[in-house]
Amino acid sequence: MIAHDVMIDKVLSVTPDMTLRQIAKILVENGISGVPVVDGENHPIGMVTEKDLIAPTGDGGQKAGRERWLTQLAEGEPLSPEFLANLEHPERTAHEVMSAPVMTIPETADLSHIARLLVDYRIKRLPVVRDGLMVGIVSRADLVRQMAQEHAKPTPTPPHEGILAEAIVTLEDHFSQPPPSPAAVDTEKSDKPTVTAGAFSALVEEFDQQKATQHATDKQAGVEQRKALIQDLTDHHIDDETWQSILRKAQTAATAGQKELLLLRFPCDLCSDGGRAINAPLPDWPETLRGEAAELYHLWERDLQPTGFRLSAQVLDFPGGIPGDIGLTLVWGG
Repeated sequence: MIAHDVMIDKVLSVTPDMTLRQIAKILVENGISGVPVVDGENHPIGMVTEKDLIAPTGDGGQKAGRERWLTQLAEGEPLSPEFLANLEHPERTAHEVMSAPVMTIPETADLSHIARLLVDYRIKRLPVVRDGLMVGIVSRADLVRQMAQEHAKPTPTPPHEGILAEAIVTLEDHFSQPPPSPAAVDTEKSDKPTVTAGAFSALVEEFDQQKATQHATDKQAGVEQRKALIQDLTDHHIDDETWQSILRKAQTAATAGQKELLLLRFPCDLCSDGGRAINAPLPDWPETLRGEAAELYHLWERDLQPTGFRLSAQVLDFPGGIPGDIGLTLVWGG
């Protein structure tokens, strides 16, 4: 089973400029506890949950009331109008409070891998993307529901009848086709070679055409290779062993007197905006990260930022005058 088999494809989402009051109404009316934030092209750029809607407070009574509202919201129960009245700055927007960058999964992610991500990162839902665009969402409830269904029904046995007959028919169709007509062969040969400037020009033109064709082939191969790399970076997830290995490399670099470590070099296409926010640079550049780059940002934010490490991103090259590869660097020195 993969993400495509269990995901909800009709996903509620909000835009970055939607107010907290509007988002709260969507959560309450649909009995959900969180909703993805998408840009104008349906790229997931963040996540807003019920916890983001209510500002923290030190007052014990208000805290107890807030927990009661959250419990009701998580269970799909109708909420008191007091919920909206107690929102902190209800006209603030999704962009101001959302968690970003958002972690995503491809349609082909298997359920065990999805479950590990939900547990490891302590999240409740993961947007499912195809070519960077959101096509569904998988939540903890979806996995539990699938487990219950698989336990209730036996695994079907694939049919075996008819396979031999189908193979025989295929062979008969193949051999019943008439043989292809042989190509016409020009047997007339001139004893005297033709040497003209026009013939030489034709050879040059043929060479140029072959060169242009090869260039186009090489360029297309480069495009396909880049697409494959982006897909790999989108699909690949960092497990705990890999993360610990990265930390050991950083420690080794520090021992050698280095003040930073390049964690990942990736094409700018992996960013939802093609690397423009990083090149500018704009303060919201982390929201544009996707795939492995987004996971590295989350891991840094969870484990290293509290202890003083910094994470920087910069465009490493500019082929043709436009952003090319981007580097994500862990920094501990001044």
